[in-house]
Amino acid sequence: MAKKELTFEEAMNRLNEIVVKLEDNEEPLDETIALFEEGLKLIKSCEGKLKTFEDRIEEIKKENGETDEL
Repeated sequence: MAKKELTFEEAMNRLNEIVVKLEDNEEPLDETIALFEEGLKLIKSCEGKLKTFEDRIEEIKKENGETDEL
């Protein structure tokens, strides 16, 4: 069964959980590495989602004749 893709908010919440666990430094080394790897994947996913959101906002602004100039 394929993993469900997390929403941006779910990914950020999971990243926060990972940060707390890594800061506690109580996990075994294997688990620490796995958490670090998961965190990097989540960061990449969030960056992609943010880029998509930014592109969509720019598209909406153009459709409505808005510019960044004052």
